[in-house]
Amino acid sequence: MRPAATSIAPTPAPESSVRVAAAAQGDVAAARDLARILGLALTQPPYDAAGLVLEVTSGRLQLRDPRSPRTRPLSAELFPVRIRRQRLPLSKRGPLALAVGRRSRTVVDATAGWGADSGLLAAMGYRVVMVERSPLLAVLLSDAVRRVQREPGAAGGKLVIPELVQADAVGYLYRVTTRPDCVYMDPMFPPKRNSAALAKRPLRLLRELVGDDEDAGTLLAAARTAARSRVVVKRPDHAPPLAEDVDLSHAGKLVRYDVYLAPAR
Repeated sequence: MRPAATSIAPTPAPESSVRVAAAAQGDVAAARDLARILGLALTQPPYDAAGLVLEVTSGRLQLRDPRSPRTRPLSAELFPVRIRRQRLPLSKRGPLALAVGRRSRTVVDATAGWGADSGLLAAMGYRVVMVERSPLLAVLLSDAVRRVQREPGAAGGKLVIPELVQADAVGYLYRVTTRPDCVYMDPMFPPKRNSAALAKRPLRLLRELVGDDEDAGTLLAAARTAARSRVVVKRPDHAPPLAEDVDLSHAGKLVRYDVYLAPAR
């Protein structure tokens, strides 16, 4: 798949309320450059509770929530330890791999987010392009890619690092010249009504940053135009399908993967 431009777009609200900070004096110049690129304000420790802080450290970028000072900051992780400790490539017998298809080779993750699903797909052996329209999340993903690139032997050289494209996925999919076998989507969705359970913290912060994907139907239409074989949409088990004409569905513990097969051409 042809790489698209990776220039950083203007930071939209509510991301514009995020501030950038250096964790140590040696990181000040990098924090200043990052704030300029993203169009965000600079701050410094100790942080007030006015909003999230994108913190520059010597080893990684991390998102800190000063409203919860006892919680650890979050970073994008493509290949966490639990994946690296397993035999690679990972098995393709689970519901996600069955949905993507064992014959698929190339996958566009059109809603990359924190990069967890992209990393999981790459660990299964797929060639993955991560598309993320949020400039702030794209910066965190780029940092995750750089950290993996600095550790070429971390997984015995058996991992193909996903490619990152910072772009609106709808436009990217309509413009792509080499069509992927599969387009994967995990759109943000409204939380389940009357549920007492709190979403996991990465998901809560993701929702705070980007909100719900109200254009998910438009993205699905673009994905179905681009995919050679299929589109896979991850949905919570309680949610209706994004479109009614689902061809296949593979259920996990709390989610399911709806598959829309491409028509024969």
